[in-house]
Amino acid sequence: MNTKSIKLMGMAAIVAFTMSCKDAQNEVEATAAAAEAEATMEAVTYKVDTAASSIAWVGSKPTADHTGTLALSSGMVMVNGEALESGEFTIDMNSMEVTDLEGEKAMKLKNHLSGIVEGTETDFFNVNKYPTAKFVVTGLNGKMLSGNLTMKDVTKNVSFPVTVSYDGDKMMLNSEEFTINRTDWGIKYGSQAFSDKVLDSAIADDIKLTVSLVATK
Repeated sequence: MNTKSIKLMGMAAIVAFTMSCKDAQNEVEATAAAAEAEATMEAVTYKVDTAASSIAWVGSKPTADHTGTLALSSGMVMVNGEALESGEFTIDMNSMEVTDLEGEKAMKLKNHLSGIVEGTETDFFNVNKYPTAKFVVTGLNGKMLSGNLTMKDVTKNVSFPVTVSYDGDKMMLNSEEFTINRTDWGIKYGSQAFSDKVLDSAIADDIKLTVSLVATK
């Protein structure tokens, strides 16, 4: 190997490391499920406004990013003063939408992710078998919200940064964008780590999420 090749490889490694560090910001380390948080007697129930709440997602492949949303079907949080003590919300996986494409292209991607086309059921989320996902709060430490995220019968504990604010009887919880590794929940389709796909044709393991939740007394 000549000196020029070695230098090029070194530069590529530095670039890859830099990009990795950048992408790792707010990257979640999925751990074993933890005990659910319990509210005190003084806590007040806030019911999630499903029409005003949503989860934005970003999935990636070498040629493009795809964006979309998921809706919540139900949820509640227990608040003592302005301290969030416990809570849970259910994600409607059938509500998945693709927002970066239109028409037939958007529907094709949505159907593949949902697994509603014969032969693709187990590729991603298999919504006919697993119509919901669930997040149950296990703690709020400073700005880091922790909870058990269940998808496809796999439960992992995750933590991500949030901001909680109040306006009268309304509570707003907004997360920063954070990243989960889909393979932690057994979603391995197209992953370079679990197939013979080369890097330029693999689907990224990382999914970026942003939670926007509104709840009222």
